Amino acid sequence: MLYAILCYHDEDVVGCWSKAEDDAVMARLSVVHGKLAREGRLGPVARLLPTTAATTLRKDSDPPVVLDGPFAETKEQLLGFYLIECASLDQAIEAARDLARANPGGAYEIRPVERYHPDSRPPQDLPAGGGSA
Repeated sequence: MLYAILCYHDEDVVGCWSKAEDDAVMARLSVVHGKLAREGRLGPVARLLPTTAATTLRKDSDPPVVLDGPFAETKEQLLGFYLIECASLDQAIEAARDLARANPGGAYEIRPVERYHPDSRPPQDLPAGGGSA
């Protein structure tokens, strides 16, 4: 099964790291990435730009409103994510533990991912209104 490991941390803390501190964390993470890649389990990995670069589309009005910035109710921000192939939740948790040892602080949310291929569904199976994503 495919799992997403979502990386949360206080971006003010991460943003204050020196280049040397950031490089050290990235080097430790690279070791974990290498292990997962050798095992054929590493999918896409993304490091997101700071939330100051974000744009939010609020879907609670018609037409939706586009706002500058993130509008999440949290003191930790989503900083990036991994997609990894795992035989079980326990294996996904172990991968998150390896990542946490390399990059302490914050949290990793582990979530199973259902593969979605919209082009493979016949048009009659689509919900009325085209869905709510």
